[in-house]
Amino acid sequence: MRDAYSNTAARVALAASLRSASANGTSVDRAGGGALYQDALILVHAGTITDGTHTVDVQESDNDSTWTPVAAGQLQGSKPALVAADSGKVLAIGYRGIRRFLRVSVSVTGATTGGTYGAIVLLGSPRTASAVRA
Repeated sequence: MRDAYSNTAARVALAASLRSASANGTSVDRAGGGALYQDALILVHAGTITDGTHTVDVQESDNDSTWTPVAAGQLQGSKPALVAADSGKVLAIGYRGIRRFLRVSVSVTGATTGGTYGAIVLLGSPRTASAVRA
């Protein structure tokens, strides 16, 4: 099948939560469920941001333990720095790298009450589609 439902999988990368401090999200395995996904789209959904700057970073790993920031040349779009004006927005970052594992990290500065937001990694274009819905 060549439809979005059959060829994509969504994974929680940063659970939606009220944050006033920096945090690392959950690891996303691009080879999970038996399908190696070639594409990854990181979707950051901002709820209400009351104060501070919440800078989102995308990190990659070969082994799920040593993490490095993804180079700007391997991203489509730019890493967002969420502020109050971003409340209610959905921001997208494309990943063009080759590493197996991805995670979202956020650095928070100048926050007392913080903001509510989360991130999902949408995986697509599996090399083998036998286990896509896993």
